[in-house]
Amino acid sequence: MHVAIIMDGNGRWATRRGLPRPAGHHAGAKALSQIVKVAPQHGVTDLTVFAFSADNWRRPAAEVGALMALLGSTLANELQRHTHDAVRLTFIGRRDRLPAGLVNLMERAEAATANGRRLHLRIALDYSARAAIAGAGAGGIRVPDVDLMIRTGGEKRLSDFLLWECAYAEFAFLDTMWPDFAPLDLQAALADFCGRDRRFGGLSGERSVATAAVIPFPDSHDAQRSSL
Repeated sequence: MHVAIIMDGNGRWATRRGLPRPAGHHAGAKALSQIVKVAPQHGVTDLTVFAFSADNWRRPAAEVGALMALLGSTLANELQRHTHDAVRLTFIGRRDRLPAGLVNLMERAEAATANGRRLHLRIALDYSARAAIAGAGAGGIRVPDVDLMIRTGGEKRLSDFLLWECAYAEFAFLDTMWPDFAPLDLQAALADFCGRDRRFGGLSGERSVATAAVIPFPDSHDAQRSSL
C-alpha cells in the first residue's frame, strides 16, 4: 500500500502558539518520525511525503535556510535508525538548487539504506509534479500509484504533488496541523480508506488488493499508544 502525505500546517501551528515558524517545522519532523515508525506495522509499504515544493523557494530566505538546516540535521540523526529498521530512503525532486552539503547527505542516506525492504520512504524536496511528469518522458524517476493521499492543515488541494500518481487515489483532507498528526490519526485515515469502494472504472463491490492488504490498528487506545 502506498500512502502519500502533504505535511501542511507547521508554520501555522507555531504561529498560533506564539512560536517562530521554524519551531513548527521541528515539531513536524518529530511527527514524521512517529509515522515512519508505525506505518509498516499496518500494511504501508511505501510512504511519500511532501517536505519542500518547488514553489516554497518563494518563502522568506530565513525560513528556507532553517528548513534546509533542519532537513540536514534530521537526516544525520535518523539515518542509523532507518538502516536498523530496514527503511529505504530515497528523494524525489530537483537537487541542483539544494545546498551541496544537504545533497551529499541525501546521497549517503540513499546508499546506506538501499537494501531496506520494510518501508520505502520517499521525501519530495524541491518537487513539482508537473516537472516530474515532463521528466518521466525523458527517463525521469517514476513513483508507484498512490492508494491514499492525506493532507493535513485544512487545505483541500494537491499543490502540484504526485498529480499523475494520484489518478485513482483516495483522499483524506484533515484540519489537524501536521505537528499534531499522530499514529491515531493515521489509524483513522486507514480505517476510512478500508471502508471505501474502489472500483477503478469497474463495478461497485470490487475491492482492490491494496485495500484488502491493510492491517488494521489494534482496537485498544492504550495498545495504539504503546506501539510508539
